[in-house]
Amino acid sequence: MTVDQITTAADRARSTASTGVASAGRPRSTMTARRHRAFYLFTSPWIIGFLLLTIVPMGYALWLSFTTFDGISPNWHYVGLGNYRELFSDSVTWDSLGRAGLFAAISVPLSILAGLGLAVLVNRPLRARGLFRTLLYLPAVVPPVGAGIAFKNLFDQNSGATNGVLTFFGFDALGWLADPYARYVLIMTVLWGAGNIMIISLAGLQDVPRELHEAARLDGASSWRTFRSITVPLLSPVLLFQTVTGVIASVQTIMPLLLAPISTTGGVTTVPQSNYTYMIHVFAQYFALGRYGYASALLWVLFVLILIATGLIFKFTSGVVFYNVDPEAKK
Repeated sequence: MTVDQITTAADRARSTASTGVASAGRPRSTMTARRHRAFYLFTSPWIIGFLLLTIVPMGYALWLSFTTFDGISPNWHYVGLGNYRELFSDSVTWDSLGRAGLFAAISVPLSILAGLGLAVLVNRPLRARGLFRTLLYLPAVVPPVGAGIAFKNLFDQNSGATNGVLTFFGFDALGWLADPYARYVLIMTVLWGAGNIMIISLAGLQDVPRELHEAARLDGASSWRTFRSITVPLLSPVLLFQTVTGVIASVQTIMPLLLAPISTTGGVTTVPQSNYTYMIHVFAQYFALGRYGYASALLWVLFVLILIATGLIFKFTSGVVFYNVDPEAKK
C-alpha cells in the first residue's frame, strides 16, 4: 500500500468517526436534557415549598421590620430602621438573648454528652440491644407539645409526681415551674429527648473502623485512651453537626411557654424570668402586644446572629475536626 493510499484511508476513518460522534451526539444531548427535566421535576415540590414557605415569608418579615404594622389595623407607618434602633437600646431584648445563649451553652454540651454516652452503651454487644435502642429513642418521637405538657404535670407544685415523691420522704414541695427551678426543668426536658443525638452518634460509632481499635488494643492502649484518641476524632464531624444544629435549635426553643404556669396576667401566660428567652420575647411582641414590625426585626437580628455563631463554630473547630476525605481536596 502506497503512502497516498494510507493517507486516504486515514482521512476516511477520521471522517467516519466524526460522523459517528455527531450522530451519537444527538441522542446523548437528548438524554442529558431528559435527565435535567427529570431532576427539576422531582425537586420542584421542594423548590416550590422553599420559595413559598421560606423565601417569601422571610422577605415579608423583612418588609414588616421596617413598619409599625400590628397585624390588624390598616394604619401602619414606615419607620425605616426605627425598630432596629429600639431593639439595640432595649435591655429586655438583650437580657432575653443572654438567657438564650446561657441555655444553649448548658443544654447543647449536655445533650451531646448524653446522646454520645447512650450511643456507646447501646453499641456494646448486649442482650436485647434492639429493645434498649428503641426505648431510649422513644422520647425523641414524642412531639414537643406532648413533652411540655407531660413535664408540666410531672413537676406541678400541687399535684406533680415529683413533689409527691419529695413529700413522701419528708421534704418540702418545691415550685419547680417557678424561679429559680424553672430553668432546670427546661434543661431536663431537653435532655429527655436525647434519643435523636443517640441515633446519630450510634451511626457514627458504627462507621469507625474496627481495625483501628484492634491495633490500639494490641499496642496496650486502654479503653478510655482508645475512645479519646481514635473514636472521638473520627466522630468529630458528627459532633460538629450536632453542635451547630443544637445551638440553632436551642436559641429558637419555645418550650418555656409549654412549661409555664397556667396563671395568666392580662390574658398573657406568665413565664418565669429565668426562662424568658429570646423566642419568648418574640412571641410576646407578636401575639401579646401586636408589634409585628418590632417582632420581625427581632427575628431578623436572630437570623444574623445565628449565621455569625455558625461561622464562628466552623472557624474555631476547623483544626480539630477530622475528615476521612479532605473537604478542600474536592475543590
